[in-house]
Amino acid sequence: MKKHYIILIVLCLFSSAYSLESTGINSGSIINTWIWEKSIGGGSNPYTATPKTAGFTKKVVFTPEGKIITYKNNVEIRVSNYQVEKGLGFLDQAEHNLITFEGKTYIIENVDNQNLTIVSNNADAVRTIYKR
Repeated sequence: MKKHYIILIVLCLFSSAYSLESTGINSGSIINTWIWEKSIGGGSNPYTATPKTAGFTKKVVFTPEGKIITYKNNVEIRVSNYQVEKGLGFLDQAEHNLITFEGKTYIIENVDNQNLTIVSNNADAVRTIYKR
């Protein structure tokens, strides 16, 4: 009986442990400096915004310590925390990798060596594309 309790405790520990690796996102893949390339509005509000049309540049830096630093025209405007986790998409109710920062949650649609695409996890579904 004691073995069963030990096995149960070990299983509980492993099932409750959580890391970026369990999301399918390599923690190193999001950690970097990302330059805003464009944002594309969702179905109810279609638009395309770029640094040229918006009149400013934007970049975000994700740090290994869980911080995101936001710059506008190369001037730091905000430092906040970010969190990556699994969760449900608003529109499709499917499981996605989500990132939450600055009070908003986004679906990580794509992240690779050169590109980061996030989609706001709400009815607007605004897609924002960053490049390294």
